[in-house]
Amino acid sequence: MELERLRALVTGGAAGIGATTSDVGQSGVVPAALKRRVPKYADLAPLMQFKKPGFSKAARLQRANTIWDLREIAKRRTPKAPFDYTDGGAEAEITLRRARQAFSDIEFRPGILRDVSSVDLSTEVLGKPSRLPVGIAPTGFTRMMQSEGEYAGSQAAAAAGIPYTLSTMGTASIEDVAAAAPHGRNWFQLYLWTDRDRSLELINRAAAAGNDTLMVTVDTAVAGARLRDVRNGMTIPPALTLKTVLDASYRPAWWFNFLTHEPLTFASLSRYTGTVADLINSMFDPTLTFDDLDWLRETWKGKLVVKGIQTVEDARKVVDHGTDGIVLSNHGGRQLDRAPVPFHLLPEVSAALKADHSDAAIILDTGIMSGADIIAALALGADFTLIGRAYLYGLMAGGRAGVDRALQILEKDMARTMALLGVNRISELTPDHVRILRA
Repeated sequence: MELERLRALVTGGAAGIGATTSDVGQSGVVPAALKRRVPKYADLAPLMQFKKPGFSKAARLQRANTIWDLREIAKRRTPKAPFDYTDGGAEAEITLRRARQAFSDIEFRPGILRDVSSVDLSTEVLGKPSRLPVGIAPTGFTRMMQSEGEYAGSQAAAAAGIPYTLSTMGTASIEDVAAAAPHGRNWFQLYLWTDRDRSLELINRAAAAGNDTLMVTVDTAVAGARLRDVRNGMTIPPALTLKTVLDASYRPAWWFNFLTHEPLTFASLSRYTGTVADLINSMFDPTLTFDDLDWLRETWKGKLVVKGIQTVEDARKVVDHGTDGIVLSNHGGRQLDRAPVPFHLLPEVSAALKADHSDAAIILDTGIMSGADIIAALALGADFTLIGRAYLYGLMAGGRAGVDRALQILEKDMARTMALLGVNRISELTPDHVRILRA
């Protein structure tokens, strides 16, 4: 052994320390690349690329590579009550966890040796093109999450070439959103009230403002038990209690924006003070039936979509009553806990409507947190998807720029997933590309 070490030192210098004949080959010669030497500055210079730390909003957002990253930024920058209003679900939040888990419990089945040098993510939904197969879902009280609210969402959607849906419980009016995003494709989401005249007023305003699609939500006969909101004392408008003041003390930017902009109200409703649940229970109609859907079909001349479908039977029924599309949704897990998971329901609904020779659009929301989730949904039969929390995390992380970043992340995810699956266009996706590992 000592003889071998000596031979290594003689033949390889410092590089031979600790080496044996077996390490350097039978010839006993150490390759030049393995000989140790004092590094030269010319070799080190290209490696020493120290960047100035970035603390700007743009730098912060650019470091986010996933929607989960945006969620972490949002959580740091947003007071607990509005963050939990966005992030939480009903009761024990079982539905929300299951919806997200459903996208994890799949296996992609890629094809190889396909030319995927060009991937086209464009599609058509409800008679018009969309640059991406995803739109922004209706979200209530959006300016509470971040002061730019619906304005940021609608403008980002317009810039991305995708639809934006304004909620009845939005904090920007139908007219203001249309003015903020005049070249965007704007949809309006409707909750039918017990006062049908007020519902009709909103319908007429949506039509006058150029909205081409009316999305009626049907899963809110009563409010879900959103326990995070109850525990946080979440009210409209947010109350300044000792707890909220302390929580805001290390999130000054949110409170500065909140206090220096127009007070938050439901722009489509009269001023209201109380909890969201109280508002839903007092204003929304628990007697809603398919007859009301017929009335809407006669009243609204554009595309009509029903949101909140959770069974195959109801999907068929609403299509029979003349709707142009359905949204498989359990309200983001915010209404009935242990509700059906839309992603699990998707293949059955797709098969049923195909059997009926229906051309109604199948749209899916709930649980989407990546572009891969969207591609999986499209492969299993969805025509289009909607995101709620995913874009709201971006909004809370950085306003309009944060929403832009969320859409950029999803677009990059989708393009990469498509290429790795070996497909160039949305129309090439089939159920063969996805296998559900468990239901």
